Amino acid sequence: MIVTTKQLFEVAYGKFAVGAYNINNMEQTLGLFRGNIQSKAPFIVQISKGARKYAEVKMLENMIRAAEELFPEAIFAVHLDHGDEETCYDCIDSGFYSSVMIDASHHPFKENAAITKRVVERAHAKGISVEAELGQLGGVEEDVKVDEKNANLTDPNEAKEFVRQSGCDSLAVAIGTSHGAYKFTGSQGLHFNRIAEIQKLLPQYPLVMHGSSSVPAEEVRRINEAGGGIPTTAKGVDENEFAKAIPLGVTKVNIDTDGRLVWTRVHREFFRDYPEAFDFRKPGTTYMTEYANFIAHKNEKLLSAGKLEEVRKSL
Repeated sequence: MIVTTKQLFEVAYGKFAVGAYNINNMEQTLGLFRGNIQSKAPFIVQISKGARKYAEVKMLENMIRAAEELFPEAIFAVHLDHGDEETCYDCIDSGFYSSVMIDASHHPFKENAAITKRVVERAHAKGISVEAELGQLGGVEEDVKVDEKNANLTDPNEAKEFVRQSGCDSLAVAIGTSHGAYKFTGSQGLHFNRIAEIQKLLPQYPLVMHGSSSVPAEEVRRINEAGGGIPTTAKGVDENEFAKAIPLGVTKVNIDTDGRLVWTRVHREFFRDYPEAFDFRKPGTTYMTEYANFIAHKNEKLLSAGKLEEVRKSL
């Protein structure tokens, strides 16, 4: 069942975070749905600009519709991740999306707020929620590229004023996370004091945490042993910190890179162990199981596992 992002946030706020997972193909889609059913968790299916280009919009949307039929017990929202203004309007007009993200964070504050407000007005007219971003995460994710030296944490006072000016329904804040697999090389972590300051000025307001993959050392090790070359210094967010951020208003957590690492590990190991193989369905089948288990594990850390019936009763 596709629901609005707002409905999920109203149930989740302060109790659990909704996992927002990006998809690009059939294997990810099936693994995602299986993992959420396995862990009895509500979730958000995220589609990026890159995914829309890679798999074609109609193909992606129809895969989600098919999964909804295959897993009728699933409760989820469909969200555009890191959209520009044009892509946001396309998604809003399609009538398929629960929410869109307008990412104008690379613009100055005034322009970011103005662009976001335009998207909000168009989205709200059709009952669609809008996520925006203030502050910039370092790292690389598809079209998003920010040098670490240009990354900056979200200012709490600016966050309050931005929400007032733009009218956005949720805000992605820079609080110590980073995009992509090449993340922190030191002991960087979440800035809980900064999150608390933002919550104080925006009580009961859903905050979004981007760049929340943990880049497990074990995945990196296995990928490299199977021929990969990911730096062993790559480090993401400690997944045990999710639970500490939830009472502070973090209601949506984006996880993409870790799923790609699982895909890479499964396929590298398979073709290393079976160099004569060429049937891609075999590693694909393994990946769907591994990805489902990965999703179920992340939902435990997000405290969303087992919350499906609570969400269902609230609808």
